[in-house]
Amino acid sequence: MSRLSWGYAEHNGPVHWNQLFPIADGDQQSPIEIKTKEAKFDSSLRPLSITYDSSSAKIISNSGHSFSVDFDDTEDKSVLRGGPLTGRYRLRQFHLHWGSTDDHGSEHVVDGVRYAAELHVVHWNADKYPSFVEAAHAPDGLAVLGVFLQIGECNPQLKKITDILDSIKEKLAAFRRLLCTPEGHAAAFLLSNHRPPQPLKGRQVRASFH
Repeated sequence: MSRLSWGYAEHNGPVHWNQLFPIADGDQQSPIEIKTKEAKFDSSLRPLSITYDSSSAKIISNSGHSFSVDFDDTEDKSVLRGGPLTGRYRLRQFHLHWGSTDDHGSEHVVDGVRYAAELHVVHWNADKYPSFVEAAHAPDGLAVLGVFLQIGECNPQLKKITDILDSIKEKLAAFRRLLCTPEGHAAAFLLSNHRPPQPLKGRQVRASFH
């Protein structure tokens, strides 16, 4: 199956994913809409412990669905601990989701609010699994941090990425000019790459604060 057989266009977008991947209709799908008044306080949730080493960043690439920055995960250079997690989760990569305009683009929605973009920082359970590939197939294998992005002053860290992307200075405009087509095909731009919120199907959102 081609890596471009699914996407975010009308013909291969999220409403069609279950035709290729039945799990897309499963009971543990994301993103979701988070309603803060309905979130249940859980005193067992610990603070997150985040240790990142920027020197472990290896490569930036265009997957056809987003751009991603991959990290060296052969050692505990960049690690996530705490929160609901048990053990070490090594940083593997981060990628971004955005919309065709600045008033939407985040995958998760909070109390009806949609943000311009959402950063996903992907980690894998290095205590239980020998590699990211094996961890990715396990229910406790991955931990993803979601960070909402708003339009504002220039972010110097994000600018390091957009400067690479064809030297375009407007951050989200740079992402919207990424190509989502393979070589030899008519150019098509990745204007939007966010999935709509999915049903909770009985799940309870937990919060570490009141």
